[in-house]
Amino acid sequence: MAKFRRDTARGRFVAAKRKAREYAMVARALASTSHPVLAQIVPARFCNLSCAYCNEYDKVSKPVDLNEMYRRIDALGRLGTAMIGISGGEPLTHPDLDDIIRRMRETGAIAGMITNGYLLNQERIERLNRAGLDHMQISIDNVIPDEVSKKSLKVLDKKLEMLAEFAEFHVNINSVVGGGFKNPDDALTIGKRALELGFESTIGIIHDGDGQLKPLTEDESRVYFAMRDRKKTNYAQFDAFQNAIAKGEPNEWRCRAGSRYLYICEDGLVHYCSQQRGFPGVPIAEYTTADVKREFLTAKSCAPHCTIGCVHRISYIDHWRAPQTSEISPGAGAGLVQISGS
Repeated sequence: MAKFRRDTARGRFVAAKRKAREYAMVARALASTSHPVLAQIVPARFCNLSCAYCNEYDKVSKPVDLNEMYRRIDALGRLGTAMIGISGGEPLTHPDLDDIIRRMRETGAIAGMITNGYLLNQERIERLNRAGLDHMQISIDNVIPDEVSKKSLKVLDKKLEMLAEFAEFHVNINSVVGGGFKNPDDALTIGKRALELGFESTIGIIHDGDGQLKPLTEDESRVYFAMRDRKKTNYAQFDAFQNAIAKGEPNEWRCRAGSRYLYICEDGLVHYCSQQRGFPGVPIAEYTTADVKREFLTAKSCAPHCTIGCVHRISYIDHWRAPQTSEISPGAGAGLVQISGS
């Protein structure tokens, strides 16, 4: 295989600059709680795949207009958002994705993306390099595609080899257990391949439609703990919450969704996460630092059995401070939440 781009002088320089920005982000997050650390934003709900366990896509939506995406990203910039991640649907179906990434970087944010990887090729990877993408995550669900998921190692392996050779951004391959996948040991095969290519390897636990706990079977637990003990990941210290999930036990933690973590849907509304839509349901253009501070102190009743990894990891930054003084119950009723002070 050709020499990996990240092993060249330029690749090492790009990685060093990215690492320095990440350290600065952590320092700022520890110094102040009044800004979001991570926002995930949806530029396209449309997806080219139809995974049976996923409720975050459709087959009819048009991509969000570029100028509207600029306005939403600029609003995140005004809030001081440290990292902006693009999710979907499938982000690579958006015709102006490179411009969206550039705008994210112009706010000073670290730019990330979650993709199924199907639409990647050398030219597309080079464009993402030039746009300034910092991080990419690809979730691979099985070794051979089946009726549950087409995101398989067999289909995507050539894409991974291209990423290994040409990508200047950080790549994480996330395998999963739970959710009805036939062979839990596929996660071990996927994780091994990711490490062979020099990528980060993580494992996630599939949640139900409300982002809640779905305890693992004995075989799934065996695979999860085997992956946990050998994986190469920058997030290992933040993933202890999954140990309880694997055992079917609740977690005691302070969810900072709506504050340190924001999810902005294709309609431009801020939600706690992809599974708790309508809470608080405020347009990002109208979201203020006061909203961030209020939600920082608001406990969410869904938290003990939550499996949404990105929210757990971001909330962990503040696990040692600021007990939450008000509470809300996402999903308890129809409609949007009435926001009131704590």
